[in-house]
Amino acid sequence: VQLQASGGGLVQPGGSLRLSCAAAGIIFSNAVMRWYRQAPGKQRELVASVTSDGSTIYADSAKGRFTISRDNAKKTVYLQTNSLKPEDTAVYYCYAAIILRAYWGQGTLVTVSS
Repeated sequence: VQLQASGGGLVQPGGSLRLSCAAAGIIFSNAVMRWYRQAPGKQRELVASVTSDGSTIYADSAKGRFTISRDNAKKTVYLQTNSLKPEDTAVYYCYAAIILRAYWGQGTLVTVSS
């Protein structure tokens, strides 16, 4: 199983990034897909989640600014991040859960700074 995250980078406050996570080796359409993040010196936290039927949940910090979506044909989950703040700086990780197993991607760094 491989989860390849991409799309991170350096962005100014108020800017946007679109993170992508391409999956291989799982029946993607059946998986719950999530984005987590881990800021320096902090614990990893859930940012957003999307189920196989498209239901979504968001952390309070992400509501109204981030949007999680999935393309089952491309086996890819996205995280559109808007109105970014310095406190959004973190490594963002892709996560997949399917049939009692969980998998992590390698992470992509998002740095929000002027």
